[in-house]
Amino acid sequence: MRSAEPGTNTSAVELSNVSPHGLWLLIDAREHYLAFDAFPWFRDATIGQLSRIERPAPGHLYWPELDVDLALDSIERPEAYPLVSRARPASPS
Repeated sequence: MRSAEPGTNTSAVELSNVSPHGLWLLIDAREHYLAFDAFPWFRDATIGQLSRIERPAPGHLYWPELDVDLALDSIERPEAYPLVSRARPASPS
């Protein structure tokens, strides 16, 4: 007997809070904090952009409007991922 193909992932990712210093995500009943110092590409994003999160695989998050891909492991164990984005916020014109 052959198993059916896996279906669509139904585990939701929820943006639970945003502050001037970072954002919180609720993933699989666990809350995760992403500081803007470590994840600067989220700093100038709108609430709408931050809220539209896809989860194409259990260990992968994607923000389509920001074109940001993150491994969940990089949020849970940032010490294992020492490279930090050098993206800088746009300066006011």
